Amino acid sequence: MEDVRIGLFIDYENLAIGAREDLGITFDFGPIADALAERGRVVVRRAYADWSHFEKDRQMLTTNHVELIEIPQRKGMVRKNAADIKMAVDAIELAFERDYVTTFVICTGDSDFSPLVHKLRELNKQVIGVGLKASTSKLLPPACDEFIFYENLDGVDLPQARVLRRGKSEPAHQTQDLKSLDRVISQTLSGLLRSGDTEVRSSQIKRAVLRKDSTFSESDFGFRSFGELMRNLAERGVVRLDDTGRQGDPEVSFPPEGRGEKEAFALLEKIVLSAPAGKPLPLSRLKDDMRKMDDSFSERSFGYSGFLQFVKAANAKGIVDLSFDEESGSYHVGPA
Repeated sequence: MEDVRIGLFIDYENLAIGAREDLGITFDFGPIADALAERGRVVVRRAYADWSHFEKDRQMLTTNHVELIEIPQRKGMVRKNAADIKMAVDAIELAFERDYVTTFVICTGDSDFSPLVHKLRELNKQVIGVGLKASTSKLLPPACDEFIFYENLDGVDLPQARVLRRGKSEPAHQTQDLKSLDRVISQTLSGLLRSGDTEVRSSQIKRAVLRKDSTFSESDFGFRSFGELMRNLAERGVVRLDDTGRQGDPEVSFPPEGRGEKEAFALLEKIVLSAPAGKPLPLSRLKDDMRKMDDSFSERSFGYSGFLQFVKAANAKGIVDLSFDEESGSYHVGPA
């Protein structure tokens, strides 16, 4: 398979100052270089700044074969705007002159670069953004195909006190995070299957999830790789994996009936049976009743596109009886 060829453009002032002020560390290019090496071959590396303000960083960058583009302070000209313009012009020029560069990595958190990102994608280039969480505009990540937060990269050493503060609340939210992860993967898999794909691979799910949320990273949930994440979901009965035919990129499908799904069907049946004299309940209020009993319930966690589809599945399994009332123009659900 042909290598992915990458053009790297760094708004150095944005990253260096952000690392110092937001994270309390000195910016290190190494973690970015390592992350990009896993994605493809970097053929252009350029960093833009007035280097008189970053004398100590020169050697670190030149050692990593980064070309330093000088943006000197000129009278009557804002240095930052000059760097932004030069970087954007160079990126577009490269896109037109070097067709073999398929991926552009824009290292900045500045929303001023959003038009550049849109134009590069319009030119059929993949765009990956890199920035710091605290100093990245909310407008920039959704514009990219993928956005990586610098502090999440392997090799970025955060001060211990900051690590402890970041991790302090994680145990309390771990269960809820995994439930949200189950929902995202199940909903994505369901959508791919509904679109007509007869075979869905793990790599397809990762690409689709990134299209929905360019900042998605399995490391936020404690997994070292997307494959490890998918194996965890398979172990918990959320999905089923089949490695036949393509080692390392298994086919993904829904299990015949996951453990959580069984519990959800049982809850639905319990609510329907508890109705006075077995009177059918209107579908419109049934989901609210289920959420009152279990506030984490979501039919999308099990791959259903809507609550009606979930109840239709329960009807097909003989768990409840689903009927359409012509007079009221609505569905009713009663005991099977």
